[in-house]
Amino acid sequence: MDTIGKRIAALRREKELKQDELAEMLNVSPQAVSKWENDLSCPDITLLPELARILGVTVDELLSGKSAETQPAVRMLPEESRKDIKDMMLRIVVESADGDKVRVNLPMALVQVALETGMEMSQISDNDALKSIDLRKIMEMVSQGVVGNLVEVDSADGDTVRIFAE
Repeated sequence: MDTIGKRIAALRREKELKQDELAEMLNVSPQAVSKWENDLSCPDITLLPELARILGVTVDELLSGKSAETQPAVRMLPEESRKDIKDMMLRIVVESADGDKVRVNLPMALVQVALETGMEMSQISDNDALKSIDLRKIMEMVSQGVVGNLVEVDSADGDTVRIFAE
């Protein structure tokens, strides 16, 4: 049985980290890491995002053991399974190399109205990482039934931009 402890141990070894190195990075004791890896305890929930980042996985992957690659990032829904645009969200996540995180959640209906009326959306137009994103193309894809992780860009300076339609 694959446990979170076994996953932490395996991922730590893949990164060629010792238990005490991982402990220092997380500001916990080496004994705590040992307990996690031996399934005697679990990491505090507040540590999970940083632990996942250090180990190079998402929190979901760390907890479930299911790699993002095993699930399609983008799906094309048949017409009968599609949600109405008014019931959908556009989620934009920008993670800068400096550690800043920007999350924008926009109702798809608002994005549609903004595009139809030519309204500026400052959440997007004022952000350098998002200026090259073509919202019209994204709306066109979503209206044709495409959902999931639509755009993922890792810039040369370490910034990451992800756009999801749900």
